[in-house]
Amino acid sequence: MRITVLGGAGKMGCIAVQFLAQDPRVDQVQIADLNLDQARVVADTIGSKKIKIQYADVNDPEGLVRVLENSDACLNATVYYTNLAVMEACLRAGTHYTDMGGLFYTTRKQLEKHEAFRSAGLSAVLGMGSAPGIPNIQARFAAEKLETIDSIKIYDGIKPPASEDPRFTYAVPTIVDELTLKPVVYRDGDFHAMEPLSEFEDYWFTRPIGLLPMHLSLHSEVATLPVTYKDKGVRECFFKINYWGMAKSVVEKIRVLADFGFSSPDPVDVDGQWVIPRQLMVRLLSGYVPPITEFLAPPVNRPPDWVKEIVTEVSGTIRGERVIYRLGTLTVKGALPTGAAPAVAAIWLAEGRIQPGVYPPEVAIDPMPFFKELEAHDMPTQVTVTKMV
Repeated sequence: MRITVLGGAGKMGCIAVQFLAQDPRVDQVQIADLNLDQARVVADTIGSKKIKIQYADVNDPEGLVRVLENSDACLNATVYYTNLAVMEACLRAGTHYTDMGGLFYTTRKQLEKHEAFRSAGLSAVLGMGSAPGIPNIQARFAAEKLETIDSIKIYDGIKPPASEDPRFTYAVPTIVDELTLKPVVYRDGDFHAMEPLSEFEDYWFTRPIGLLPMHLSLHSEVATLPVTYKDKGVRECFFKINYWGMAKSVVEKIRVLADFGFSSPDPVDVDGQWVIPRQLMVRLLSGYVPPITEFLAPPVNRPPDWVKEIVTEVSGTIRGERVIYRLGTLTVKGALPTGAAPAVAAIWLAEGRIQPGVYPPEVAIDPMPFFKELEAHDMPTQVTVTKMV
């Protein structure tokens, strides 16, 4: 099979390229990217003969269709703003599609393409990064065992860096959006917009992570899980993270910039030159991203000092008895799940294991085979069941 990783020279895309290149089911991995120099660094670091490099520009629809033609699946690892355009190119190219998330609102718009994909005999799985993605499938595992569901609570715990480490853990534009846009929660049968960095709570993660302060963040899981499991009576669903895996002091500095207007998308006249504050801020902050090779795991390179556990707690009932399922997927290789999870989805799409149409992960992905694939790459999932006395 042949899989194209759009944005394969990027921070999360390169992890997906490595995963796919090492999988015996995959014959060829195409890195499709604007930055050919960085694509070559990724290809040389991984050192697989399966890898091919191709120039791609998401702003060139015709060229993008040509890049995607003859691929069995497209893994879109670019920033989520491109999701709809890339899906349209996949429709024209006859290529299955997956991505790493749509930050709630884009995911909702993507789901509207269901009938177009189904009619074309194509399949798409949305939001298959580490989160969204893994939490959706964790929720499905529990939902299949529960007769009713009260709540779905998602906690994305990342080992904090040194207090003054200014580096970003993934795409700068996405983190800026998650930091400044209002997170959405589902409560009492409706969606509610809350304040960024609100509703803090301390949560215990598996060692070596331990206790972390968790806060709300805008995410795609909340856009689909309450809808998927509405018939089971879901009353609450939220997503929380700990400063996006960054140092608290760094997040506070970015918030100050946002408070002073640097996250605004509205152009400002600066001595006769129109400047968009948000673009300027993102460009400057992009200098605080680790080198691309730091995102690649052994045997290629030493992993970054990141530890991550994705936890989903699903509360509900079985035969009238209240039960809480806790599923935790742990990795000591930091960003790796964000590339591995969509890579698995891309392979399943290429194999024809997903029905035609556009689906969230909890509808498309069978939990146990998926968890076994992650476990084979040192990302085990532990299930704990608590019964209320």
